[in-house]
Amino acid sequence: MMKNLIRRIIKEEVKKLLNESGIRNINNIAERYKKAKIYFHQDLDGVATAIAMKKYLEDYGIKVVDAEIIQYGGKEFAIRKPDLEEEARGEVMPVLVDFAHGKPMFVIHTDHHDSQAGVEKDTATSFKHARSNVETISQSVSPKELFTDDDIKIISTVDSANYAINKITPEMVMKFIFKIDKNKSSQENKMLMGLVTNKLLLAYKNYPKFMEYLVLNTEPSIENLYNNIKKLAKERNYADTDTMIKNQEKYLKDRKEGTKSNPGVEVVGNILTQMDLGSMKKGSYDRYVPFQLYPEADFLVTGLGGQVGMVQASCNPFKEERALKGIDLGKIKDEVLEHFRPELEEQKLPFWVIKKIAEREATEESVGFTLSDMEALFSSRESYKYDEKGKPYINGYDFLKANSGGHKCITNVSGINYLYNNYDLPYAGDLDKESKPIAHYKGDNKFVKDVQKKLLRFRNISDAQKNAALKTIKKEIGIDQDQDIPKGRSYQDLVRDMKNYFVQILQEKVEKSKSLTESEKKNSENKLKTTTVLNFIKKLKLSENICFVVIMPTDKNQISTDIDIVVGIKFINEWKGIQEMKSVRKKFESVFRDKATLFYFPNSSSEPATQDCKDILELFQKNKSNFSNHRVQIYEPNQI
Repeated sequence: MMKNLIRRIIKEEVKKLLNESGIRNINNIAERYKKAKIYFHQDLDGVATAIAMKKYLEDYGIKVVDAEIIQYGGKEFAIRKPDLEEEARGEVMPVLVDFAHGKPMFVIHTDHHDSQAGVEKDTATSFKHARSNVETISQSVSPKELFTDDDIKIISTVDSANYAINKITPEMVMKFIFKIDKNKSSQENKMLMGLVTNKLLLAYKNYPKFMEYLVLNTEPSIENLYNNIKKLAKERNYADTDTMIKNQEKYLKDRKEGTKSNPGVEVVGNILTQMDLGSMKKGSYDRYVPFQLYPEADFLVTGLGGQVGMVQASCNPFKEERALKGIDLGKIKDEVLEHFRPELEEQKLPFWVIKKIAEREATEESVGFTLSDMEALFSSRESYKYDEKGKPYINGYDFLKANSGGHKCITNVSGINYLYNNYDLPYAGDLDKESKPIAHYKGDNKFVKDVQKKLLRFRNISDAQKNAALKTIKKEIGIDQDQDIPKGRSYQDLVRDMKNYFVQILQEKVEKSKSLTESEKKNSENKLKTTTVLNFIKKLKLSENICFVVIMPTDKNQISTDIDIVVGIKFINEWKGIQEMKSVRKKFESVFRDKATLFYFPNSSSEPATQDCKDILELFQKNKSNFSNHRVQIYEPNQI
């Protein structure tokens, strides 16, 4: 009771401070907290954002005394609770960066992803969709620049996998060694150093306190981060680059040719697919290995059936056209979930099961998975309800929908490992193989249920009882007596099935996109041109509060066939320039009110169109009294 009282008092004090300030103005917060601990995501952007946040806080007199990794999945709920005594004295402020899931304990939370969950109203936040979170901290939150523009470009390029536009290849991303290339510019060399920094950071990320040390001992600079990684690796005797290069070469070979335990990367048309990631030694794994092996592939679909339980799909980030027209991986993810919906809705996930799986890596000192987390993450879902004991539960479909995300070029179905978990079955870890089907029997046969009861109580039964019960079960499920009783569906089976169905749907859409005729492609391009024009018009209307006269070329094929606007503007005051498609005419007439702007789209022979423009201008000049409220301006195509 006393602990809760202390926390409530602190929360109220912080609330008063935060209502009067924000992250950009933290002077009042600095008076309340003299120390801070930063929790950060386990990647380059997470580390860089934590480094920037440390500098930002310390500029306001708040000393950062500790840092800790937070990661989606088990590590999210394994982070250590704030020390109660320090919390009571108001000395250590918990700060969360580059992470979408908030918690009540955090005083400051900043992130750049599309959406966030579990964020308390009292928390000082900075949520801005950007290429990276460090970009927000360094250039928006902080009153002065922390990381340089060049550094931010490197970090953002890595975090958003924006490689093609920067002409970055898989080989460049996967290098462990940086050497200055005299034939390249300083910016190009710095980008290469940044890519090696990222590679080493990921290779060493599982060494204890590695990333935490970097956050606490690095200045906001890619070069300083690179030097600290090299220094720390040498001091702590981490795996050397020669060893990691050999491991990487072996991994590339295994993923290409396959092994006894894993077939490696498989090719289905222009789609790469893999189930799990094979055997990995330090430095061997890289997420872009499949695209190095098959650089012409357009997509990669991966199923992870270990403790992760995930299906992930992505476009090839090293190709300039990262997504084929008409293909949206995020929408395919939704189709996959909808296909499995009947099966998923049968899976009921109570709070205690989610808590048990979420806390696999937790200790007594961890924050754990709480009812507040359950409510923040899932309460908006339709199937979120309460059982007879007042504890919440959710079905498997809504659970996966809440945990999954992505967009056109990268998407995932996450949390599959929470399904088919068998936590509702009696413990059978100490029983022999033949007895487990009896222990897990769910049927109604009275004899088998009696045997099951004895087995679970005494942990052993006679061979005669065991054989009789097994014979009855096999007969009930309709298999031969010499067959083994199937184990039942696992989440690994579901991961594999979802992955395969994702590949199937994606393949169908790829084939459909290839079958587009040249005419359809041209219409698509014309429609895009028209959309661009209309968006430009809309933008001008919003900014200048004007309406528009649009001159289109008489060659209607140059414009989308679904919006036919013919020239004939001589009688512009009577709006006879728009002669076709009444719905389009009505739409434009609703816009053409008191003011007008002339848009000039020249034909291949531009002189007549230019003359039209001159005629219209002359018309406006001669009838100034009738057009006193109009404004006329010509926009050339290169201005659109």
